[in-house]
Amino acid sequence: MWWTAAHFLLQASASSSVKWGDDSPPHLGQGRCEDRRGGAHTEAPEASPCWHYHSGPSHWVGELSERYGPVFTIHLGGQKMVVLSGYEAVREALVETGQELAGRPPIAIFQLIQGGGGIFFSSGARWKAARQFTVRTLHSLGVGRGPVTEKVLQELRCLVGQLDHYGGRPFPLALLGWAPSNVTFALLFGQRFDYRDPVFVSLLGLINEVMVLLGTPGLQLFNIYPRLGALLRLHRPVLRKIEEVRAILTTLLEARRPPAPGGGPVHSYVDALIRQGQGGDPDGLFAQTNVVACVLDMVMAGTETTSATLQWAALLMGKHPSVQGRVQEELDRVLGPRRPPRPEDQRSLPYTNAVLHEVQRFITLLPHVPRCTVADTQLHGYLLPKGTPVVPLLSSVLLDKTQWETPRQFNPGHFLDASGCFVKRAAFLPFSAGRRVCVGESLARTELFVLFAGLLQRFRLLPPLGLSPAGLDTTPTPAFTMRPPAQALCAVPRPQGR
Repeated sequence: MWWTAAHFLLQASASSSVKWGDDSPPHLGQGRCEDRRGGAHTEAPEASPCWHYHSGPSHWVGELSERYGPVFTIHLGGQKMVVLSGYEAVREALVETGQELAGRPPIAIFQLIQGGGGIFFSSGARWKAARQFTVRTLHSLGVGRGPVTEKVLQELRCLVGQLDHYGGRPFPLALLGWAPSNVTFALLFGQRFDYRDPVFVSLLGLINEVMVLLGTPGLQLFNIYPRLGALLRLHRPVLRKIEEVRAILTTLLEARRPPAPGGGPVHSYVDALIRQGQGGDPDGLFAQTNVVACVLDMVMAGTETTSATLQWAALLMGKHPSVQGRVQEELDRVLGPRRPPRPEDQRSLPYTNAVLHEVQRFITLLPHVPRCTVADTQLHGYLLPKGTPVVPLLSSVLLDKTQWETPRQFNPGHFLDASGCFVKRAAFLPFSAGRRVCVGESLARTELFVLFAGLLQRFRLLPPLGLSPAGLDTTPTPAFTMRPPAQALCAVPRPQGR
């Protein structure tokens, strides 16, 4: 019954944002914008009933962009948002106007979960302190260098062992997420978990439930109409699961107290957080509540995004056997059957590198995350007042037909030149860009390359018996990210990889 009401209430309207007649840039976010083509308000086509911060109907937004240009406004309930579409507008916002667009607008469910703390949905001094601390700590723990590579290789061996147990029989795609999740846990807590450890199993199960709940229409309704959502108790299920996650994290945190003596090396992100809180912290930026919030953010982001991307990579290899074959031919030629891949091998494996980049471009895992102006900001010829919510559509960049030859097709050639050498593309922004670029980008790149190349070195990924490659389902499942649908693959050992 409530869904009928939601269907009615979530009708969003968009108004064209074009220049007015004078030389000064018009305001966005204050009142409605006029279209100089007719001088009157121009209504956009009626929007989909289920606008979604993270997994909304990109095709609908694309249609609005084609009609109104790369900058336009939409109305969500009582809130107005500026939407940026296409490479040029998004790059200007994230890179050239990065500092002024480094805020986050308040999102109802994350305000309840984190209370303005943590890393990803905080703003201001608390965000700056948490981000700087996190970047510094990850570097000190070896991210982007040898120590973390060894952790990833250890997980690759464990994952290969798990797949060997299946003997070529179908395995659940989600199993591939165990390895990157465990790398994250090792960095956070200073220890890896056995895949059968009850804490590991519980955490992964709860994180999965939270991510699914965050993508439900009910939570999107709650974010747009918090009072109505609270009345309908739409937020209760995800908050219950978050409390279970928080309880486990608090137990793991307490187990790390006290950390190594002051001045000695820290062995985990949690150790560093605890030590930071024991020093001078007059503003309480590293008080217990924010410590837990930071760990919660790192657990959620570190497990979901890389795990989902690795699953997508495996699924797309099953879907495109000729691409998989070319990757394996290159791996055999460069690495041979037994030398495990390392990050520095990417230069010698241009096709493998191109395929992995194309996976990330094609899946548009996190299509759009809102920003907020922290000061009056000029953007693309418009003046955005302080506090204006802005949605840079990363999906519109990764699928921009002015930047990619075949944007809607899976085509590793997007990242190869005529000689077969890997080429960087400016419009490749899966980790966002600017001041809020993903803090775990370096870690994610290492994990994805080593695990992806290592799996294809050892196994041929095939559909289950009776299902053709074309029969594999690649329709995204909306959650917090655009996940691959739950299904099975077969990891058949390759004779030359034994």
